[in-house]
Amino acid sequence: MTDVITAEFVDLTLDAGDRQAAARSLAQRLVGAQRVTDLDGFLADIATRESQMPTGIEGGIGIPHCRSTHVTEPSLAFGRSAAGIDFGAPDGPADLIFLIAAPEGGDASHMKILASLARKLVRQDFKDTLRSIGDPGEAATFIQKEVAPS
Repeated sequence: MTDVITAEFVDLTLDAGDRQAAARSLAQRLVGAQRVTDLDGFLADIATRESQMPTGIEGGIGIPHCRSTHVTEPSLAFGRSAAGIDFGAPDGPADLIFLIAAPEGGDASHMKILASLARKLVRQDFKDTLRSIGDPGEAATFIQKEVAPS
């Protein structure tokens, strides 16, 4: 299996006014790597998932995710927003955004990634590192090491 996240899937200066724009910006990175085959179809699947329950969690975290027929392999994109983006968390906007894309009908890889990510996000040092890291390649390597299924 290839890396779930690479430097090209990382945006340390994510500039998006809302959760839809953030998802679009991060998803475009996956389209560029041919991990997502239909941007609008994938974003519709993300919107459907978001309509069921907001994907913001306390601590400034947004985790839009879904299974989609438009995804070729499990992938994770990461964005950091200085302004913050509302993902529906009770404590306010998210500055750390993780877009999880999983193939429809695939194995449980995206749930493993989501569970691993959730475990790491309770650790302040994990969040602090993500907020301070200055290079997309370093961010991808750090996230891959910390959350990718083995």
